[in-house]
Amino acid sequence: MQIKDLFSKKKYATIPSGSASAPERPKRDIPEGLMNKCSKCGNIQYSKELDKNLKVCSSCGHHYRLSAWERIGMTLDDGRLHEYDADMVSVDPLEFPGYAGKLKQQYEKNPNLNEAVVTGEGTIGGFPIVVCVMSFDFFSGSMGSVVGEKITRAIETAHAKQLPLLIFSTSGGARMQESILSLMQMAKTSAALSKFQGAGGLFISVFTDPTMGGVSASFASLGDYNLAEPGALVGFAGRIVIEQTIRQKLPDNFQTAEFNMQHGQLDMVVHRKDMKHTLTKLLDMHIVREDLSHAE
Repeated sequence: MQIKDLFSKKKYATIPSGSASAPERPKRDIPEGLMNKCSKCGNIQYSKELDKNLKVCSSCGHHYRLSAWERIGMTLDDGRLHEYDADMVSVDPLEFPGYAGKLKQQYEKNPNLNEAVVTGEGTIGGFPIVVCVMSFDFFSGSMGSVVGEKITRAIETAHAKQLPLLIFSTSGGARMQESILSLMQMAKTSAALSKFQGAGGLFISVFTDPTMGGVSASFASLGDYNLAEPGALVGFAGRIVIEQTIRQKLPDNFQTAEFNMQHGQLDMVVHRKDMKHTLTKLLDMHIVREDLSHAE
């Protein structure tokens, strides 16, 4: 038999036209959100495993962004928070075109958030503390009048109760739709912090990804301790704007938490799994246990 005969059409069975084809494999319904792909290294892992790892990539250590309530659950004892000013919401004081509609979209998208910050009182390692936790999910964490007011009220409450203050920051900057009213929050929050710290109050500031613009240029940078999560983007203006202004190429790691610490802008870069323990140690250094009853 010649080799060409092995490949002749007679050697192969054909399916007559019009006949039923081979049965298709049944499609499997894969639940949405079952898997997650790391935006930094491309590692794919189960979402449940990612949650167990505090939303940190098991391959490269990339810290995913957290919502305000996720961070509260990871940081406060039993995730319990006595919330302040929960009913305070933004309005459209300048009647900026489209702003009211965008606010409505944010409320529908984030039913558990009324603004870009959640403030309240809880405990960390048994130490009472006033906390402000910003959330990038709401309007990119931008600081408008309500964000500034809620943070200022939290600072004043910490001052009145003689409690330490903790702020987790994440923001794209000031909220442009509120113009000068938004920019005024930089001075207001900074002034409240000056009074608080002048009276001996302890303020711990934690930068998370990203913390930019008016937030980084005001209260976020005024901590007695300035901490950050690994890889967090920390700065004021963006890389492109700075490069075009100074006409120089910036380092690849420019404005990262690690870069800022190397240049004296941060005290520590703390992995998320170590954050609560680190905060507890700092509070233990400054608070005498016997004073807790007085704070209550």
